[in-house]
Amino acid sequence: MHVDGIISAIVIGAIIGVLARLVLPGRQNISILLTIIVGIVAAFIGTALARAIGVDNTPRIDWIEIILQVVVAAVGVTIVGSLRGRRR
Repeated sequence: MHVDGIISAIVIGAIIGVLARLVLPGRQNISILLTIIVGIVAAFIGTALARAIGVDNTPRIDWIEIILQVVVAAVGVTIVGSLRGRRR
């Protein structure tokens, strides 16, 4: 992955983290900064999953890869939110 790919993954990851939070019902006990970090990590994991199943290079917009990233981010936000909720 080149530098421009990493930078775009960070930007897309931030957006994906926010989208994942919007998809989840109810309120999450997680800060927006932590949501963005989870989204960035989910963007990398979702891309790796897309490569593993062979849907990373599709013409135009990679909808399957984006959906995978949002699902991974939603799971990540749920896990982090539940862990942070248990500490209080």
